[in-house]
Amino acid sequence: MSPDPRVAVVIMTRDRRPELLRTLDLMTRLPERPQIIVVDNASSDGTSETVADAYPRVRLIRSARNLGAVARNLAVEDVSTPYVAFCDDDTWWEPGALGRAADLLDRCPRLATVTGLILVEPGLEEDPITPELRHSPVPAPDWMPGPALMSILAGASMIRVEAFREVGGFSPRLVLGGEEELLGMDLATRGWWMCWAEDVVVHHAASAARDPRERRRVGIRNTLWTTWLRRPVRSAVRRTLTVLRSVPRDRTSVSAVAEALGGLPWVIRERRPVPHHVERALRLLEKPQRTSPARRYVG
Repeated sequence: MSPDPRVAVVIMTRDRRPELLRTLDLMTRLPERPQIIVVDNASSDGTSETVADAYPRVRLIRSARNLGAVARNLAVEDVSTPYVAFCDDDTWWEPGALGRAADLLDRCPRLATVTGLILVEPGLEEDPITPELRHSPVPAPDWMPGPALMSILAGASMIRVEAFREVGGFSPRLVLGGEEELLGMDLATRGWWMCWAEDVVVHHAASAARDPRERRRVGIRNTLWTTWLRRPVRSAVRRTLTVLRSVPRDRTSVSAVAEALGGLPWVIRERRPVPHHVERALRLLEKPQRTSPARRYVG
């Protein structure tokens, strides 16, 4: 098959060479034959050298420092395709999934993103967040091809490049961890829609090379920052109390809250509450988020 000219795949990585090589082996054999761009966030395990030797057709961007999610911004700046599929070094798209997601974006010009069904390796169970996506309460227009979302899952979503560039991509301040929520709010504010598609399948084999306490610290901080950057005061207070009641009472959580407070001058300076129709949709998601088994700050 000829390469699908609509889609590029962006994979960011840092010090997870074995996982990345497995993902590249699978992604380079897809029938869509997409252009693949790997952004290496200053790995120290020889990732860049191995990718350059083993996959000469993969475009490699080497960052001198760890940019977090902004690594995706670098890659999207340089693509010529209308759509980009994000992929983590421990996720990969099933054969045909890229084409199906691109078809949905072709048919729906106000659709910014398509998030796929995540199957967890090795047993191929649905990711615990799936019920939230499948049964999203967000009202959707008649043309929507699936449930409407207010955010994406960056390791399992395809995005319209025009929309991504319009909102400026991922925030450099959030680095990595829940960075999608702010992006989603900004897309919705500008009139873009996001959806979930059950027949767009992505696999996830969670890497063991991760620090759960660090992920929790950054996740709590970023949730608080995003809340106060975009939600009206009453909603921000309610969401903050919900988050604080749900986190473990330990040093990691205290550190996260302290860092969030330290960023208040920036938050106040950059604060732009979402319009009423976006806030109504966000309020509809509060109960599913509060009871979701996938949204627990643990580790």
